[in-house]
Amino acid sequence: MLSDEARDARRAARAYGGKSAEQRRAERRRRLLTAGVELFGSGPGAYRSASVASLCARADLSTRQFYEEFRNLEEVLAVLHRHVQKAAQAAITESLAKATGGGVRERADTAFRAYARVLTANPHLVRIAFAEVTGVSPELEKQRLEARRGWVDLLVAALDEAAARGEIGARDYRIAALGFVGAVNGLLYDWTAGYVDASLDTIVDELMLMFMGLLQPPEGGWAA
Repeated sequence: MLSDEARDARRAARAYGGKSAEQRRAERRRRLLTAGVELFGSGPGAYRSASVASLCARADLSTRQFYEEFRNLEEVLAVLHRHVQKAAQAAITESLAKATGGGVRERADTAFRAYARVLTANPHLVRIAFAEVTGVSPELEKQRLEARRGWVDLLVAALDEAAARGEIGARDYRIAALGFVGAVNGLLYDWTAGYVDASLDTIVDELMLMFMGLLQPPEGGWAA
């Protein structure tokens, strides 16, 4: 059985430059993901024109170190896509937790502004999440569509809760929610790409107008 001194010596032997093997690996992974953001989000088709060698050169790491962390470039892209989704979900959850009172309009405004702030903070990530990730492979397409379905489910659940409270009429909001999620992502992407000349507040204001339009009763009144 190793003594405390022997265990300390073994840990010290595993350390390099004051960092443990686990710390060095985490640092390599962070550098590779940061390089992925910079490379994949740099312009149209950037992911498809990238290579492991170009990513490693940007991260200042070897290809051997890359393959110690990832199977291929697609795995890097998948990780980055999941990161964007989780960051946006966390921002919305946090903003709604801080919001007290208010009706469906006020809660929606709070959530949309939190979502927009996260997504537009790094235009490279927006390109990765909404453009570069599209059509890469069946596996990644499944991940992308499942993420979008998650946003639709979240929106439908919120609208159903608002209907149960009597704030809006009750109906099947799923198709409308699917169209709205697509519109949100498309508009935010176009804005970050410079195709829309407006402030972010104006973009969110327009999205709110679209959202409130979803809540209007269909012609002839709400379905029973």
